[in-house]
Amino acid sequence: MKTREIKELTTKEIQEQLDTNKELLVRMALNHSISPLDNPLQIKAMRRTIAKMATELRQREINQQ
Repeated sequence: MKTREIKELTTKEIQEQLDTNKELLVRMALNHSISPLDNPLQIKAMRRTIAKMATELRQREINQQ
């Protein structure tokens, strides 16, 4: 997910997707430890998406203060 797309979402939508993506990342990492994923770079991409969402939430929190 691109930064532009994240900025268009509401805070509630970002939080919901962030929770979903965190659960998905845990599952992907667990599955990768058991049997290798076809594309292990998916884990890296998911971590970056989570970081982008967390950053946007933090920026919104700071702007509200």
